[in-house]
Amino acid sequence: MARPRIALFVLEALPNARVVRRLVADYRADIAFVGLSNAERPSSGGLTGQIRRHLARSGTGILPYLAVNFGLPDLLRPLAPLTQAASGSGDAPEATPLKTLCRRMGIPTVTVDDVNGPEVARTLRDTAPDLILTYHFDQILKPETIGLARLGGINGHPGLLPRHRGPVPTIHALAEGPGNFGMTLHRLAAAIDTGAILAQEAVPLPAGTTATRAAVALHAHGRGMLDGLLDTIDRTGSLPEGRTEPVLPYCPFPDRAMLASLRRRGLRLTDGQDLREALSLSARAS
Repeated sequence: MARPRIALFVLEALPNARVVRRLVADYRADIAFVGLSNAERPSSGGLTGQIRRHLARSGTGILPYLAVNFGLPDLLRPLAPLTQAASGSGDAPEATPLKTLCRRMGIPTVTVDDVNGPEVARTLRDTAPDLILTYHFDQILKPETIGLARLGGINGHPGLLPRHRGPVPTIHALAEGPGNFGMTLHRLAAAIDTGAILAQEAVPLPAGTTATRAAVALHAHGRGMLDGLLDTIDRTGSLPEGRTEPVLPYCPFPDRAMLASLRRRGLRLTDGQDLREALSLSARAS
């Protein structure tokens, strides 16, 4: 039986960059194409509109988190050839921006402004992947889009669903205290993070872990879980039904009160170690 062909959709950022680059290198023969989310797409308000929304909801306290997780990796990506040459990491997949890595490996890429739009639908029909995989992706797939892959889709979520569904589960896990971090693989569904759970593991993290570092660690942990699930799909030729749970409330980006509570308790969204990691994404392999 042939291995399932995968359409991979990601927003390349600090939480997922290294693990997704390694995933693409390891599964290069099985990837039909990679969809790269345009975080500054007009439908999301562009960069200015998004920053305004974050400031209105969270205040300036969210800006370091956004800069380290998304801003710096995006800003420094064009400089990757220089930083790779300086560090000698030019051949390392983990240190190579995803679009460059895909070009090197002959994997088509699509810049995704609307995952449910005609360009993505056409690409899915033309490449006929068996499976859609989203791994840190910031757009919601409609049922008709998921249905363009024979087996449907899988999402990697750095949280213990059905708790903490939403875009920043590690912030909410951090607020609840130690023992609340984990990784979930679940079926893609029309409502955010509500699909049947296919695999889930609680992951203990060291004291002092930031929400940023937790997201990086959980995405990395999920790689082993994903390998096991893909092996099962390869062996059986189908996506497991999974476990359905009651839907719990959506957890959005934090508001000012939540950020103030985290600060009072000495809990941080990001720190200098995370900043160094963001700065070195294209300068070292691991």
